[in-house]
Amino acid sequence: MESNDIVRFEQQQRIAVLTLNRPEKLNAINYAMNDRLLALFDRIEADDTIGAVILTGAGERAFSAGGDIHEFTKSIRSGTDEATRVFCRRGQAMTARIEAFSKPVIAAVNGIAYGGGCEITEAAHLAVASEQAVFAKPEINIGIPPTFGGTQRLPRLAGRKRALALLLTGDSFSPQRALELGVVNSVVPHTDLLPSAMDLANRILRHSPLAASRILAAVTRGINMPIDEGLLIEREQFARMCASQDVFEGLDAWIERRTPFYSGR
Repeated sequence: MESNDIVRFEQQQRIAVLTLNRPEKLNAINYAMNDRLLALFDRIEADDTIGAVILTGAGERAFSAGGDIHEFTKSIRSGTDEATRVFCRRGQAMTARIEAFSKPVIAAVNGIAYGGGCEITEAAHLAVASEQAVFAKPEINIGIPPTFGGTQRLPRLAGRKRALALLLTGDSFSPQRALELGVVNSVVPHTDLLPSAMDLANRILRHSPLAASRILAAVTRGINMPIDEGLLIEREQFARMCASQDVFEGLDAWIERRTPFYSGR
């Protein structure tokens, strides 16, 4: 495990656990944390020993309270171009990287998930929330819209009117409401959070990592396209699998009634 870092990295067998590590600041996302996450995702993508990622927060209070207001206020005071470049585009690049990542990313939401913390949850492929989690889109309270993709992903997950009610009021909402809105997949007792996320990751890792990657690509690329274009993407991803060793191993294992052994090739 790599400790004393702004984002802790730990590998447990084939799962990378990334922990946002500013508990004294409720894991607020400053520029250094944003950039460290991007660097770690680059490293994980190139590492064939890692098949899935879990993202969580350090401490007992927060997953992430959002962007570091003290830091990005300085950028806003420096002018529109500066604020857009170093704050908005940086945060959007980070959540886009999570959303389009080639390996499954699971958010384990252990507490406050406000602003950017909620946007990371929206961008993650899957999410498990503690019963102690609480969500909000509070950017309107400081006079800005969400900047890490929240105006786009939440309406796609929850529907336009339900998303707008949260975006325009800034009201907080419970993990149960997040489940109803499709922001998280499940709500579990706090002590079961990481074990539940690990169990979910391991159930995915039973299967071909190539097939998982193709599914992620098809869904992420196709979800905002017309159905005919999405179906073309699906066919492309299927064709790519047909040339792999994993597809033949999966078929042979099914026919022979044995557990497959996937090489990821």
